[in-house]
Amino acid sequence: MTHALDQTSLDHAAVTTARLLALDAVERAGSGHPGTAAALAPVAHLLFQKHLRHDPQAPDWAGRDRFVLSCGHASVLLYTQLFLTGYDVSLDDLKAFRSFGSRTPGHPELGHTPGVETTTGPLGQGLATAVGMAMAIAHERAVNDPDAAPGESVFDRRVFVLASDGDLQEGLSYEAGALAGRHRLGGLTVIYDDNDIQIEGDTSLTSSENVGARFAAQGWRVDHVGLASDGDVDVEALDEVLSATDRRGDRPHLVVLKSQIAWPAPNARNTSAAHGAPLGADEVAATRVELGVQSEPFTVDADVLAHTRSVLERGRAAREAWQVAADAWEAAHPVAAAELQRSRSRALPADLESRLPVFSPGDTLATRDASGKVIQALAEALPELWGGSADLAEPNRTAIAGGASYLPDEGPGTGRAGRNVHWGVREGAMASAMNGISLIEGSRFFAGTFLVFSDYQRPAIRLAALMQLPVTYLWSHDSVALGADGPTHQPIEHLASLRAMPGFSVVRPADGAETAAAWLAILEKDGPAGLVLARQPLPVASTPVDVVRAGVRRGAYVVQDAPARTGGAADGSAAAGTPDAGTPDVVVVATGSEVALVLEAVAQIDDLAVRVVSMPCREWFDAESEQYREQVLPRAVSARVVVEAAASFGWEGVAGPDGVIVGIDEFGLSAPAADALRERGMTTDRVVAAVRTAAGRAATSVAS
Repeated sequence: MTHALDQTSLDHAAVTTARLLALDAVERAGSGHPGTAAALAPVAHLLFQKHLRHDPQAPDWAGRDRFVLSCGHASVLLYTQLFLTGYDVSLDDLKAFRSFGSRTPGHPELGHTPGVETTTGPLGQGLATAVGMAMAIAHERAVNDPDAAPGESVFDRRVFVLASDGDLQEGLSYEAGALAGRHRLGGLTVIYDDNDIQIEGDTSLTSSENVGARFAAQGWRVDHVGLASDGDVDVEALDEVLSATDRRGDRPHLVVLKSQIAWPAPNARNTSAAHGAPLGADEVAATRVELGVQSEPFTVDADVLAHTRSVLERGRAAREAWQVAADAWEAAHPVAAAELQRSRSRALPADLESRLPVFSPGDTLATRDASGKVIQALAEALPELWGGSADLAEPNRTAIAGGASYLPDEGPGTGRAGRNVHWGVREGAMASAMNGISLIEGSRFFAGTFLVFSDYQRPAIRLAALMQLPVTYLWSHDSVALGADGPTHQPIEHLASLRAMPGFSVVRPADGAETAAAWLAILEKDGPAGLVLARQPLPVASTPVDVVRAGVRRGAYVVQDAPARTGGAADGSAAAGTPDAGTPDVVVVATGSEVALVLEAVAQIDDLAVRVVSMPCREWFDAESEQYREQVLPRAVSARVVVEAAASFGWEGVAGPDGVIVGIDEFGLSAPAADALRERGMTTDRVVAAVRTAAGRAATSVAS
């Protein structure tokens, strides 16, 4: 899409238009971040008109480059370019900026506005997400077109990022920068807006580091672009620097760009007040005078719009040329092309379920070990599956055997086609990059760490939930049973806090059979999920495999029922293989490793009809029909016990007013697993006592 820009004529007018549209939109909204949008309008214009390969009429075109506005607070900068270049964003959308129901929200949101590639706003997340995009693009090329000359593959795409001081002050940027440098992601270009201003004042209040030197030390190529003679962004120098970077680069590229926030506003430029509030009607009017423009708000000259929308023709031509090359690649590689089409459509092989390992009753193994076996089977069936851990591949059991290391070609067992990513101790960047990987169609990605360290990942998990990305977090060492590492590593509040996140599924399987079923269900449901796994060996229950897999898909199911004492048969109990079972006296709900504990405890009770329910995923169960939920947890049974080796918070709705929650509401302790579990009350005696207490409360309620 190379296009020579003439900064003295229509291009200059287009930049002026973009600046004023941004100021007008923020002014009408009464809120927003006008300073960056005004100052960087020349940068956005340069990218969208010349350097970004895109087609506004086909925003999901597979061959497009990606643009990530990491400083998402400057969203109006992006929206003006989407409008001016012909995406499905109208002038009325700009007028409705930040209003209820608007297609131009305060921060860019994936799936909400055409042309937005990822949700951004939490600073640093866009940059780290873009690192994942570049990783996935490099991986896809290496898998599908390894012999193409540099810059000549249909899989060669670039990722452009616009980042702010705040983005690079976040610790996440250090992790992400180190990853990009180590992996020599030559398709990644980050333009850093070095404007010396933040909300509280000059950046010297908080920083004295040489950002360029930091990235150079991490393996980036670094260029500096100063201000033009008039104080504006030196867009010609920026153009020259960007033109020197093509699709054959072997290092990520950082451009340290000087700008003046709110330029050319005569009074607001270089002030922190211009960062996050409207400039005011008088200052916007003064800016129009400064620019030599006498126009009403939201005025767009027809000649300017025709000029900016010439991108439509160039984009169409670029897409059609790319399609010819893509068709030629498909003809030459029909098997790979069919696999790529399947993976991009998120379809699963028809025989996938039959290829999963089967864990038999009597087997005893940790769910992390079962997961490791499932990963090997899935890797054979799904070439698009790859993953890694935050320096925990062995304890997390995440390594794909024979999958090679994802690295630049550095000898045997390495290469960008490698399926095992070595993240280092960078849980935050790992989670953010996972989002970026998932945004490049064709990958199924998972990554592991200990459950307690999900705290480092929470901002990225939240964005994955907002975007409904198909990423799988694998969290092992899920309770105090991890033992002598002690309370710093023993999760307590984590399950409750993760379950509180909308749009996210927490899946805690009870044994090997449930682990295989959980992996399958996660792949089928295709949303963000955390697979929570135990370190200690657990017995495989006697429930038939087909019942387990059906039950896990639905989030909860009956694993054991006692003979009926009242009422008729319940579908859940019949499915559990006890046709004489019916409405129980007490229902005990457990997750993960506590299912085995409950089964052991219930075996000691012979005077009550006790139903045991495994609930590996509350979110999936809550999404089931009321009829199914009633079959598993009859409302008539108020005697309920919930057992989970974690905080009791959040289980009140399941337990009900007569129920008892057997949990851990204090930190763990340093001790062998069995001692830690005993000292924190995860014992059969406590479960038995809870069952009897719940039964007594229910009887009292009925009597009263």
